[in-house]
Amino acid sequence: MRFPWRLNYDLTKYIVSNKINKVEKYPLVLMLEPTHLCNLACSGCGRIREYADTIQAMMSLEECLKSVDECPAPIVTITGGEPFLYPHVFELIDGVLKRGKHIQFCTNGLLLENSLDRMRPHPNFTLNVHMDGMEETHDRILERKGTFKIAIEGIKKAKRLGFRVCTNTTIFKNSDMVEMEMLFSYLTELGVDGLLAAPGFDYEDVGEDLFLQRREIEKKFAQVYEMSKRFRFWSTPMYLRFLKGEKQLQCTPWGNPTRNTQGWKAPCYLITDTHYPTFSEMMAKTDWNRYGVGKDERCSQCMMHCGFEPTVVGEIAKSWKDVWEMAIWNLT
Repeated sequence: MRFPWRLNYDLTKYIVSNKINKVEKYPLVLMLEPTHLCNLACSGCGRIREYADTIQAMMSLEECLKSVDECPAPIVTITGGEPFLYPHVFELIDGVLKRGKHIQFCTNGLLLENSLDRMRPHPNFTLNVHMDGMEETHDRILERKGTFKIAIEGIKKAKRLGFRVCTNTTIFKNSDMVEMEMLFSYLTELGVDGLLAAPGFDYEDVGEDLFLQRREIEKKFAQVYEMSKRFRFWSTPMYLRFLKGEKQLQCTPWGNPTRNTQGWKAPCYLITDTHYPTFSEMMAKTDWNRYGVGKDERCSQCMMHCGFEPTVVGEIAKSWKDVWEMAIWNLT
């Protein structure tokens, strides 16, 4: 099975419960950003620029756990910034796991190797390490030499200790797809449990010409889709077919709500119009009909997984062909 059985069970139970209770809008993944501090300053990162004025702010441990309790999503992505810079990170991990939630812990890997000595593998815990290319490319994108080797050593140690590890790769305009295949092959040889790939989003605060337009995304992800037949991708086949232009999907912005030092970010992980003090206010007061391709210019080129993978959940049940594809993909 591609995903852990417990995650499959908990997610399916949660989705079915919402369907039975006729809940129209419900979150799948809570994006929790306890700090925006980072030990890197990558040109393609919009977070450190968007929150430059509050970069030193941090959520308290109590605020973090209250946010997990507020949001019913069965999965919590602990991200940032670099979450290993958050002083209460290990207490946060323990607190989320004690609540029966599943964690995707996103890191650039620079602090991973040493941090593993303070952690233990858990069935509900996955390390998600960002890898944007082989050594030269990865170091160039992260703008620091040695980052690739440090992250790889962290991945190797994590696998030796029995942690579940996936990687997340951003595809940019100048990404060499032959090199991407080499990267996925190398990570597979290291025993990485899953691969995620997504196009870079064109943040308003980032001026560099790094990001793909929709037609460029479709061209590059036609190649990624073929790679997904040979490697253990966690990006769903329907999402990858959407990325290569074969499937039409609308965004589900409430599927991955974001909580950070400023509050509940609305309308989505990528676009900020306001922050709300509570999850319920964010869900009730956001005019969801204003957003999406053809509605808001900022959404016109977006094909990011945080908006469209939640859509896949609702779309699969509409076609037996899609149900079968998803079942085969998950079981093989």
